[in-house]
Amino acid sequence: MLTKFKGLSDLELMHEISQFESRALEELYDRYSSLLYTIIKKISPDQATAEQILIEVFVMVWRKADKFNFSIGNIYAWLVTLARNRAVDALRRERESNNTIQFYDDDYEDYFILPTFPKDMDNLDFNTAFTIKPKIEKSLSKLTDTQKYVLHLAYYEGYTIDEIADKLNVPIETVRSKVMTALQSLRDYLVKQ
Repeated sequence: MLTKFKGLSDLELMHEISQFESRALEELYDRYSSLLYTIIKKISPDQATAEQILIEVFVMVWRKADKFNFSIGNIYAWLVTLARNRAVDALRRERESNNTIQFYDDDYEDYFILPTFPKDMDNLDFNTAFTIKPKIEKSLSKLTDTQKYVLHLAYYEGYTIDEIADKLNVPIETVRSKVMTALQSLRDYLVKQ
């Protein structure tokens, strides 16, 4: 019976998951767990923590599939962003010893962890992402070390602009400028290729 789900698209699987079809979730897990684990492990290097976050991500997919925007249909980007958001949140919570981060509940999860995308966002699937990976890597290699570092701090370590400024002991506007310049340069390099 599981073979029925192997032939379904990611979007069809999400429809099935939103109807609480557990075998569809198993198929989505088989397709994406290794990719998502790699992303999570980059953010949270502890193996046990990374494995726990991966489980939490798929529990969220199961519980919150109805919150996925089916009209956009960007499953790949949604899952990758969901995994990144959950891993960064766990990292921030670990880093914060003074309990300044909000209590984790459904509302928090809906607002801060579940991805939302603009309606005009390009659809990206696993095969396309894999195909353009060398182009992205080449574009990233053209960024300065400073640009790479601030993007790394923001994306993989979950630091806010204010926190990056404090960490680097530079003005907030300098960090904001570095991030914006890095993203603009990355976009320009990608477009030129």
